[in-house]
Amino acid sequence: MTVYETLLKWILRLVGCTLMLAAFAVGMPERWMALAHQALGFGSFPSSPVMEYLARSASTLYAMRGALMVLASLDVRRYAPLVAFLGISGCIFGVVMLLVDLEAGMPVWWTLVEGPPVLTTNLLVLGLLWKIRQL
Repeated sequence: MTVYETLLKWILRLVGCTLMLAAFAVGMPERWMALAHQALGFGSFPSSPVMEYLARSASTLYAMRGALMVLASLDVRRYAPLVAFLGISGCIFGVVMLLVDLEAGMPVWWTLVEGPPVLTTNLLVLGLLWKIRQL
């Protein structure tokens, strides 16, 4: 295994396991969501079925993407097409989230820690995959 494969494997696992932590929010009591919302400085949590649905479904999707990343990390050469898809879709997601954050008027700190790191990490994934395919 090359250094590129090892690095890619661990990046996929680190990001994947981090995303899988979102699974906890799927069953989180709404009261906890409201407390987190307030602690982040967003005021009162808008308690409504659609807000709860969006929070839980987004958490489910994050956790599932994380699980796919961990799966892909088990054999980055074998799962290279999946890794490429995850990298490309992750870049698109990073750009979209940056635009969404700016349009929604999210705080600067939120905007800086969401879209740009997602884009950068996925560009790194694609770069490492490209290096592996060159070998």
